[in-house]
This record gives sequence, C-alpha cells and structure tokens, in this order.
Amino acid sequence: MLWIALGIIISYLIGSIPTAYLFGRALKGIDIRNFGSGNVGATNALRVLGKWPGITVLILDILKGFCVVFFLASILAQKITNISTATLCVLFGASCICGHIWTVFLKFKGGKGVATMLGVFLGLSLKVVGPQFIIAVLLTWLLVFLITKIVSISSIVTSISIPIYLILFCQSKILVIFAVLLSILIIIRHKANLKRFLQGKEPQLSFKKSA
Repeated sequence: MLWIALGIIISYLIGSIPTAYLFGRALKGIDIRNFGSGNVGATNALRVLGKWPGITVLILDILKGFCVVFFLASILAQKITNISTATLCVLFGASCICGHIWTVFLKFKGGKGVATMLGVFLGLSLKVVGPQFIIAVLLTWLLVFLITKIVSISSIVTSISIPIYLILFCQSKILVIFAVLLSILIIIRHKANLKRFLQGKEPQLSFKKSA
C-alpha cells in the first residue's frame, strides 16, 4: 500500500504542473487565467500565447499523463504485485488527471484535463489495449474537429467515444468504468462550452496569435 500511495502522490504532483500558467509567466509575464477563456490549458495557451507555445503546452500536458502510466506504473509494478497492471495504470492516470484539473500549485484550479487524459490513454494503449485504440481515438477527435473547428466539442465527443472503443476492443471492466467516469468528468468540465455551443456562441479554433 505504501508504494501505491507513493505512486498516487507522484502522479498527482506531475499532473499538477501548470504548464500553460508557467509558459504565460515565462513568455509574456502574464497570468493566463486573466486572458482568453481563463482556462489553464493548451487551447487557451494557443489563443493567448500563440501557435508554438500552445502546441508545446499541449505536448507537455499529454506527456504528463503518458509518463505516469507508461513509465511510473512500470517502475512501481516491480514493487507492487497484488494488483494488475491495468489497475495500477488507472490509479496513477486518474491521479494525474485530477492533478491537472485541481492543481495544488494554483489553489486547486487547473485545466479541463483533456490533453492529460489523452496522454493517459496513449500510455494505456501502448501497455494494455493496443495501438489501434489510440488511433481510433485520435481519428475521432480529428474528424469532429474538421467538421466543427471547435476544440471543446471535439474533446467531448472523443471522451464519449473512448469507453465505446474499449468495449469494442473487449477490454476489462475497470478500464471501461474508468473511461465512463472520465467521460462524465470531461462533460461536466465543459458545461459552459456546451451552453455556448447550443447558443451558437462557442468560438472556433484560430491559429492566429492573440493581440
């Protein structure tokens, strides 16, 4: 139990690193929470800081989730033998996503968790599920984005599709339940976006740097 607790704490702290906030401070000397949507995530970083900082933030947020599942879980799995690898990945992945959403470094107010969730499922895809799963997930996001040009809607639809793909790929109940809970969480985190979308006010993504 000590190793499991240690893994959960480390995963949470890794997820808590507020990359968009740090980039805002480093590049422009601003608090990104006071600009754009106010969200501490890659999409707002792209709008406020520009294309390449936004893409860098996206990659780093994905890496947070990927590293705790693919590397940390593998390291601690040698110490923890009483639970399955999939369960360990779920525990660490969930902790990392919670860290991103409720970061201890910003008074427990962080991003929406989509990029870090993607990193978690990328790690699960390579360790447990198979590469065809993450390919299906990415294609779903891309297809919806090409149709709508709206990141939030693409993220919501993709999060809903993840448990469906896991069922189609005959994965364990714990992974399906984990994905369902995450899907619900992503929808809740995007409720304001959904409201704006239904009102026709949700902005499409622009790769132009904000003034």
